[in-house]
Amino acid sequence: MPQGKPAGVRCAQLDDSERCRIFGHPSRPAVCASLRPSLEMCGTRRSEALAWLRRLEIQTQPAATP
Repeated sequence: MPQGKPAGVRCAQLDDSERCRIFGHPSRPAVCASLRPSLEMCGTRRSEALAWLRRLEIQTQPAATP
């Protein structure tokens, strides 16, 4: 996504199994490569990990301009 991925928009690089098609590739965005799995981030089930990512997206959204 050359202009970045807006919060709440599914990443274009996810396959049908929700796996990154460009994991480990040099073209993978730095923000994705910088994520390091941890219990805080991943939780104990998929729903907890997705909730953490949603909060991160909301917290890092650019401020709306009037």
